[in-house]
Amino acid sequence: MTKSISYKDSGVDIEAGDKTVDYIKPLAKKTYRPEVISEIGGFSGLFKVPTGYKKPVLVASTDGVGTKLKLAFKLNKHKTIGIDLVAMCVNDLICCGAEPLFFLDYFATGKLSPEQTKEIIKGIADGCIESNCTLLGGETAELPGFYKSNEYDLAGFAVGLVEQEEIIDGSRIKTSDILIGIESSGLHSNGYSLAQKVIFEIAGWDINYKHPKLERSIGEVLLTPTFIYTKLINTLKSKFRIKGIANITGGGLTENTSRIFPANISCEINLSSWKRPEIFKVIEEAGPIDKEEMLRTFNNGIGMVLIIDKSDEKNIIDEIKKQDYKSHKIGFTIEDKSKKVFYKGGFNV
Repeated sequence: MTKSISYKDSGVDIEAGDKTVDYIKPLAKKTYRPEVISEIGGFSGLFKVPTGYKKPVLVASTDGVGTKLKLAFKLNKHKTIGIDLVAMCVNDLICCGAEPLFFLDYFATGKLSPEQTKEIIKGIADGCIESNCTLLGGETAELPGFYKSNEYDLAGFAVGLVEQEEIIDGSRIKTSDILIGIESSGLHSNGYSLAQKVIFEIAGWDINYKHPKLERSIGEVLLTPTFIYTKLINTLKSKFRIKGIANITGGGLTENTSRIFPANISCEINLSSWKRPEIFKVIEEAGPIDKEEMLRTFNNGIGMVLIIDKSDEKNIIDEIKKQDYKSHKIGFTIEDKSKKVFYKGGFNV
């Protein structure tokens, strides 16, 4: 008699998936806002619209972590990659002035590894707590034969709300406004395909290589989690009029800053107005990569740009410092229909 075959025999362990959900539940509850009216494990998550909004506008964002995941695989360190996932989504939401409400994740792997999965989900929960965003649900998919051993993919989806009259869309930006650059933690989660090509293929360095210009191994520096700016931006927009916010992700300062400009506005950025972290110089020299490509690919030490009125410059920079972030006046807007970023000076390293 032929033995009956099970789903587990094909490589999918339903019991392991159930245990993962059991682990997620207490982590998710720590992230719950008062508006949550459902439990983890249902077919969908239920979330009440917060009170106090007159004309609430829904805002949504979705993203992944990209090839930064490869570093987590190589180092076998997965504790911060979930923070990156949340950051990539909520940092986009807040650019229009939205308050992040809840987050959903998609985690897919060839075979569930309990320890690896716990690290990843813990990082996602930590990112949600940091951004005051509920981990409302998600999907854990076991896809045998689709991913290599111990490898996985992540995607995130976040939803927020903004009062219609308080949407920050760049429409109020005018000439002679000031650009404030808020420092990044490093590469954040963009440019890793190029960074890893020059570091591991062209330069031939190992993941544990300790470059003389860096305080930690190059792998650890590259794995530094992305800053989450939610609480900072919430504080700033409650006290000051922010005309525009640009999250400096793929496309660097060159493409992201100009996305929020009105039709007749460009800007000039002084590259010597902040000290660029050493990791960017290491990557630039290892290529070599020209300045234009560096500016179009990496954030070069500036994770977010604010466009503000000149009269608010000092007060906003002081407030950012109070919130334990570093910032600099990096430029100003000019009248120019090309909607471009013009650079002057050289990198300060």
